[in-house]
Amino acid sequence: MKCALLILMLLLGFNANAQVLKKRTVKLMGSRWDITIVAKDTAEAEHNIDVVIAEVSRIENLISDWKPESQVSQVSSNSGIRPVKVDREVFELTERALELSEISDGAFDISFAAMDRIWKFDGSMTEMPSADRIKKSVEKVGYKNIVLDRANSTIFLKLAGMKIGFGALGEGYAADKCRELMLSRGIKAGIVNGSGDMSTWGKQPNGKDWSIGITNPMKEDTIIAVMPLKKGAVVTSGSYEKYVVFDGKRYSHIINPATGYPATGLCSVTIFGPSAEKANGLSTTMMVLGKDAGLHFIKKFPAYHYIMITDDGKLISSPELNFKKYIL
Repeated sequence: MKCALLILMLLLGFNANAQVLKKRTVKLMGSRWDITIVAKDTAEAEHNIDVVIAEVSRIENLISDWKPESQVSQVSSNSGIRPVKVDREVFELTERALELSEISDGAFDISFAAMDRIWKFDGSMTEMPSADRIKKSVEKVGYKNIVLDRANSTIFLKLAGMKIGFGALGEGYAADKCRELMLSRGIKAGIVNGSGDMSTWGKQPNGKDWSIGITNPMKEDTIIAVMPLKKGAVVTSGSYEKYVVFDGKRYSHIINPATGYPATGLCSVTIFGPSAEKANGLSTTMMVLGKDAGLHFIKKFPAYHYIMITDDGKLISSPELNFKKYIL
């Protein structure tokens, strides 16, 4: 789950350039998107918000796994039958996803989309599924059965019934693409926040850095810290809204695609770094791996920094963030 981060825009005064800030909230990719643009006037800001919405919609039509006409849906519907030619950006997004699968030994896997939904996090579960049911739930999951042909730009799923989905990368990818697009259009500051996958650039009209509030997973609707956002992107994955407890152990709604069992040990992982796409993939992976393996894993990505909160409320963060300085 991608948890919406509280954006704190401390607009205490405007600079001499008289920039205006406009924000719009819309529903895209099935989720809430908050789009903030800083421009020379209201008309330019509103027009560029429209451009961002159009770009997200374009990407959604390519990679949505619930729109049957999308390229990703076509790949899934032809699983076990034939390779499907896709646009280069869809191919390269898939390629990057498989690289993350390799590095994480399958803790991240876009073929999770074929997983049977045997876990329920709506309060209806009274006992754990059997080991056999859990094993069967992931029999169509496995990134090694995704075959890429770079020369022909095709994707082939070897097993009939396999599916792929970009729920753990797509919104971050779209947010990053929108940031690139805005910069190419001369928009020097803004935020594109896709359901908590946040890409930012530039500064507020008053010259200050954008600031974000880090959600307190132990107490809803409160924050534990306010931090300046200088790295360009931030994403939080968390399980504190959807989980079950059996025999005193907390099971996250984030499922390990390699085993079919829910992640345990962490209730929140926030990642800061240059790309929202990669930050989303890393936060999801760390939730699956848990504290110790997650800390070892993130060392492979020195441009990215973390704040982890364990199920018992312990805070662990990258030294580079100087997190304690920003705790409220």
